[in-house]
Amino acid sequence: MISEIDTSGSSGDFFELLKRSGYKLQGSANDSLKLERDQVPQGTTVLAFHYKGGVLVAGDRRATAGNAIMYERCDKVIPIDDYSLMAIAGVPATAFEMARVLSHNFEYFRRSQLQPLSAEGKIRALSNLLKENMGMAIQGVGAVSPIFATYDLRSEKPAIYFYDLLGAQFQILTHTATGSGSPVIRGIMEHEDLWGEQPLAGRDFKQAAVLAIRLLETAAQFDSATGQARPDDNIFPIIAKIDHTGYEYIPEADMEELYRSSMKRTQ
Repeated sequence: MISEIDTSGSSGDFFELLKRSGYKLQGSANDSLKLERDQVPQGTTVLAFHYKGGVLVAGDRRATAGNAIMYERCDKVIPIDDYSLMAIAGVPATAFEMARVLSHNFEYFRRSQLQPLSAEGKIRALSNLLKENMGMAIQGVGAVSPIFATYDLRSEKPAIYFYDLLGAQFQILTHTATGSGSPVIRGIMEHEDLWGEQPLAGRDFKQAAVLAIRLLETAAQFDSATGQARPDDNIFPIIAKIDHTGYEYIPEADMEELYRSSMKRTQ
């Protein structure tokens, strides 16, 4: 945790500051640990798409290790700053560390340069972290496949970026999903966008949230690593949006009613 930041003579490069302080993102596994893939918790499934006025980001709550369910309340949609969210699929420990570094990076730049980091700078920062994590990703014990959503205050437009395990970034103009349950729902999202009652970008936030819940429930039907909602235990997907006002989560208090209305069959 960085509590005090010395900005004297700073260029705003937070990664250079980390190097000088001796910090290094876990780049390779310790051979003596002999980590196996089925011993490392994994988080799935997350998705994002453009709706009318902004971007919706959502994820289920389950974390697994091999065929074991490790946790049913994993938060996979993480705020980075007031206008940015990162949705994670992969190893939560690595992803949460990346999220903390990104959050400090954005704040350090804002304080040292007296202006917020540009959307382009934010996008590249996550790419750099993924490249540093390449060793763990290749070994299969620290892989992270994130979705980054942000609102660009300069262009006044929301944006979604998908990253592969090695840090390559791809701007998404419509919709995307990642994680073990994503193959099941990618086709549904494409069908809804092309032949649904209206394109995804034309739907209001409630319509978008209903679709997100149904997509995650569908993924859970076919993928054991994706957790279903459990109303009796007050476990529901995480759904957030980003627009010109910043990010906002659907409160847990509102999720049960939204979930039950989402599960009603249409005539």
